[in-house]
Amino acid sequence: MSKTALVLVAEGSEEMEAVITIDVLRRGGVDVTVASISDNDVVKCSRGVNIKADTKLSAIIGNNYDAVVLPGGLGGSKAFQASNLVGEVLRRQEKEGRLVAAICAAPTALKTHGIGSGKKLTSYPNFKEELSQGYIYLEDRVVEDGKLITSRGPGTAFEFALTLVNHLVGPDKKSEVEKPLLLK
Repeated sequence: MSKTALVLVAEGSEEMEAVITIDVLRRGGVDVTVASISDNDVVKCSRGVNIKADTKLSAIIGNNYDAVVLPGGLGGSKAFQASNLVGEVLRRQEKEGRLVAAICAAPTALKTHGIGSGKKLTSYPNFKEELSQGYIYLEDRVVEDGKLITSRGPGTAFEFALTLVNHLVGPDKKSEVEKPLLLK
């Protein structure tokens, strides 16, 4: 049975972080669902790229996923922070011991919804001070602490996504996906 991931998108999400993560996870054999947190099927991202979601979060609120992933982007992260549905999904994900992942500005939504308190994490550098309160803040490109995976920004999106592949389907699949990407 293949692993599953839910990637949330909102107006202002960072398109590179969303698309790279979705693509790399799918190359790794993960069944990815892209869900808009609003009533719009098409989400306009931070640099004007439109992403068509597979579904709306409200339509799948009770579904279980092996991972829930939040791409960054200031506008998208603020939308994640303001969404009660996002909070509900994240809290259930954490309570049931499944993977939560966030990159760039999105770890601020984790803080807003009380996810991973006291754990190690990272984010886009501008959020270091805010996230240093309540977390062990690291400046590594990708930080794993149990079922919480965080990363810094667009330039770390491939590492972030490959870390998710490693966590969900193992190091052999990670290597298989990584090699043709010519990252090294």
